[in-house]
Amino acid sequence: MSTDTSSFVDQLLRHAEAVEGCLEGLLGPDVQSGEIGRPPRLIAAMRHGALGGGKRLRPFLTAAAARLFGIAGEAPLRAGAAIELVHCYSLVHDDLPAMDDDDLRRGRPTVHKAFDEATAILAGDALLTLAFEVMAAPQTHPDPAIRGELTLGLARAAGLGGMVGGQMLDLAAEGRYGETGVLAQDDIRTLQAMKTGALLTFAAEAGAIVAGADATDRARLVAYGKALGAAFQIADDMLDREADAQAMGKAVGKDAAAGKGTLVDALGIDGARRECARLVSEAEAALAPFGAKAQTLCDAAHFTVARRN
Repeated sequence: MSTDTSSFVDQLLRHAEAVEGCLEGLLGPDVQSGEIGRPPRLIAAMRHGALGGGKRLRPFLTAAAARLFGIAGEAPLRAGAAIELVHCYSLVHDDLPAMDDDDLRRGRPTVHKAFDEATAILAGDALLTLAFEVMAAPQTHPDPAIRGELTLGLARAAGLGGMVGGQMLDLAAEGRYGETGVLAQDDIRTLQAMKTGALLTFAAEAGAIVAGADATDRARLVAYGKALGAAFQIADDMLDREADAQAMGKAVGKDAAAGKGTLVDALGIDGARRECARLVSEAEAALAPFGAKAQTLCDAAHFTVARRN
């Protein structure tokens, strides 16, 4: 399938504005029904970590997947926003001194630098719990069974067997808990499928869940998401080696300095590029039964490996 990069980027930016507006509303200062209070410093830190930056690729995937089945509007927007809140929480915590110890994120001070470590931990915790509140709320979908599936899927993607588990494997791969040696390719793929791929995969599947798609179509979106997630991480690792900090809005070269094993190390730059191309083809093949309706999702896979930040 052909890719019109400029048209796709326009779509991505337009949807990012909609997501920003949704997040802005969710992270307002006014106390909501069922709440006792919203501490101003905590809200400010949450807003710093979640607003004003990012491509919002995950919620875009949710919306694009829902549109495959003729569904648009508030349901996929809110489901995508919940996924984005989880992603933002993970960045706030990843930047902490105990994790990656980063001072910059999206060209601005990280939350623990703009506020303090304790506030950053609480802001991440609050973003994470807010994500589940949003996903489980009746405003996200009128069908409680759909909300239940969305909430369960998000928990699995974000937790022990997904993103958090992947982060644990990543810390171990740095040698923090003893000598580990060079990771085998299969181990690298498992780590990356958990840490990065699980949430991206669920973002695509969530659109199908919102739309009430059948098991076959959901499986197609999962296959697409897994291939896209793997390609995304390889592209990210290449950017860490080749991009400059100003373009990235954060420090680069830290993975190599920390001794993290990546597929770029295992395959080399040229091999990594070939693997990205293979994964993009795999993602497109998963969507082939949808025909031209899946063009936007195919474009997202191409964008993932072509991005420069």
